[in-house]
Amino acid sequence: MPGAEPRTFRSMFISDIHLGSKAAKADFLIDFLRYHDADIIYLVGDIVDGWRLRRSWHWPQSHNDVVQKLLRKARKGASITYIAGNHDEFARQFQGVHFGGIVVADRAIHETADGKRLLVIHGDQFDTVVHNQRWLAYLGDYAYDGAMLVNRVITRLRQLLGLSYWSFSSWAKVKVKKAVNFIGSFQTVLTEEARRSHVDGVICGHIHHAAIENFEDVQYINTGDWVESCTAVVEHFDGRMEILTWAHVLPEAPDEPFIPMLIEDRVVEAA
Repeated sequence: MPGAEPRTFRSMFISDIHLGSKAAKADFLIDFLRYHDADIIYLVGDIVDGWRLRRSWHWPQSHNDVVQKLLRKARKGASITYIAGNHDEFARQFQGVHFGGIVVADRAIHETADGKRLLVIHGDQFDTVVHNQRWLAYLGDYAYDGAMLVNRVITRLRQLLGLSYWSFSSWAKVKVKKAVNFIGSFQTVLTEEARRSHVDGVICGHIHHAAIENFEDVQYINTGDWVESCTAVVEHFDGRMEILTWAHVLPEAPDEPFIPMLIEDRVVEAA
């Protein structure tokens, strides 16, 4: 998109960047942030991957560039709230503290242009595995690393064969029954929390599956991630919410074999 004018939205929601992990698509996010701006920005958890950084340090310049890009937006007047997640739970001890214009919180209430009140929360608080069986959560994290490694190998092979991108990890999510059931259960418990909080909807991350769905009187919105699908949720100035996918926004990718692709919600339902 050389020479293209940045698109401006009322608000923007990004989660699960996982800076500090090799799977993070930092370069893609930098491109996205270059061409997309908002008056209000929410970082909806797992922005920094403290779990992986504790295992082995990985922080290339591109990850630092993401941080600098966000700080620059804050300096230019954007209101930025950092919602802590489970991978960056260390940030929860700094609730209410401002870092370079970015305020840290555990949850927030966002009011849309058309008057709806939305609970903004990462969502790990309602993942029983994360809270009750930490060892299993860590084991699952290692398994996820393995899936992403398989993803990279398959991507390389398909690239050599001249085939289009196909995500093994995303395919597994919609084909493995337990993963599909987990997504459904997660959506249910988050919408119940929205009702308990007396709001009109919830915006979350955590499960790396972007979606905008209505469950009776509650709207469920998941921002996705910047590891597999590379998605963000934006609010237009009339209050309409939309999922943006990096591959759709910037169809001509840079020199990088991973081309992100969003799995539509109807695929999950069909599975």
